[in-house]
Amino acid sequence: MQQMQIYGVSFDMVGKQPIVLLKTVEGSRFLPIWIGHPEAAAILMKLQGASTPRPMTHDLLNELVERLDAKIDRVSVTELRDNTFYASITLSINGSEAEIDARPSDAIALAVRCSAPIFAAEDVIEESSIEFEHEVEDQEEVVEKFKDFLDDVTPEDFAKGD
Repeated sequence: MQQMQIYGVSFDMVGKQPIVLLKTVEGSRFLPIWIGHPEAAAILMKLQGASTPRPMTHDLLNELVERLDAKIDRVSVTELRDNTFYASITLSINGSEAEIDARPSDAIALAVRCSAPIFAAEDVIEESSIEFEHEVEDQEEVVEKFKDFLDDVTPEDFAKGD
């Protein structure tokens, strides 16, 4: 597993689907994960510091975890199977650890609310990530390159293994 950070949320130019872009903490590999509009909004809202008058689903889950004296230790993107990413949430409660199956978008939306680290499996990174040839310091340059990439890419491109 490699630790990842949220680099941003964007939209593919073909299907207008939201994509969360994770970046390896060490290195310059970027992992795009297609997500739904509600989950993109949930991630963006928290990243931008916005709040709602009533708790959204991910806020509610976070509150439940806290009230149960549990802690979300980490979320992990565990595999890519049939064009679908899979994830898990690792939870500590009463001195033991529980792993819960989750969609990556929900796991990430929850991670941003509780400041849990995000990880991705090595094989997922190897199979589905994009690596920039040089270290990029300018975030705008990375975003522009990523937008160029998104102009023509589809989720099926990641299933080909090329």
